[in-house]
Amino acid sequence: MEGADDSGAAAPPLPNLTPRHRQLIPTPCGPVKPCSELSFPVKIYFCVTILSLLSVIGLTIETLVQQTEEDFTISLIQLVGVVFCVYYVTRGILQENRQELIVFVLSILLVMFRSVVNFTVLSAEQKPKLLARFILILLVGSFDVICAIILIQSQSMMAFRVGGALESLQSQYFMLNLCFSMLTFDLQAQLCLCVLLISLHGITLLHNIISATGVLWACLKVTISIIAILKELKPLVWIFLSQNVPEVVYLIYLLYTVIRDWGKGNSYTLEAAFITGSCISVAIKSVLFWALIHVYRSFGQGLRERMFSSYGRIDS
Repeated sequence: MEGADDSGAAAPPLPNLTPRHRQLIPTPCGPVKPCSELSFPVKIYFCVTILSLLSVIGLTIETLVQQTEEDFTISLIQLVGVVFCVYYVTRGILQENRQELIVFVLSILLVMFRSVVNFTVLSAEQKPKLLARFILILLVGSFDVICAIILIQSQSMMAFRVGGALESLQSQYFMLNLCFSMLTFDLQAQLCLCVLLISLHGITLLHNIISATGVLWACLKVTISIIAILKELKPLVWIFLSQNVPEVVYLIYLLYTVIRDWGKGNSYTLEAAFITGSCISVAIKSVLFWALIHVYRSFGQGLRERMFSSYGRIDS
């Protein structure tokens, strides 16, 4: 008896496989880690990155009024991208979201590339005045990119914390996270395309009105999709999918119009940017539809209860 008691006492404790989702903070885009869980270097990086992005936003707004129509359009698109970067790096760090950190890195590299191009074409008199700003953007941008790459390569435990030891729930959480990321990318792409379309040469007033309405349409579409995913409402998913049909048809028509009138203006920059942005938008939508179908099939399998209902926020 004593030997049995000794062996039982000496046995190692069983691992706790209960998901620790109650330790996370609920948000409409899924649970995130509290800032207290971040290590000190990550906290420093997070603060420096947010401050640097706010500085880039301020510099971009300052230069918007000093540029020509074409440069103004590109700067406005850059401003939209940097604003989204604040969201990407916040969610990427607090939710260990790799795909949003990757897009954050690409956006920062784009800002750095445009800074190099702008500094290269400056006159000899202007370069000394903007040299300090140029060096600061390169240094801070390099710091942001290197640290973000390190975070991308680190191990993520959010899927286990939310879904527990069940691989099926972890896979569902990954697809849900991917779906939310694609929704954000799609919103950013549509906003940038609306800005480009309004600035294109030869575009009629009707197209400009449609483009302005497209901003409200994009916000409405994202709202419907988020509600559909959070509430697991299948009819809203079909409404969201149907909303994309006229958008894609109109995009194809605009691509035809831009290609047909190619070369009539003095510059091809905006036209080339519109064609590139359209291709990126179609690629984003394709990944979004694929992820949404997987999320649609997982409705009612328990992930929503693990992510939201235990907090008493969404249902209330």
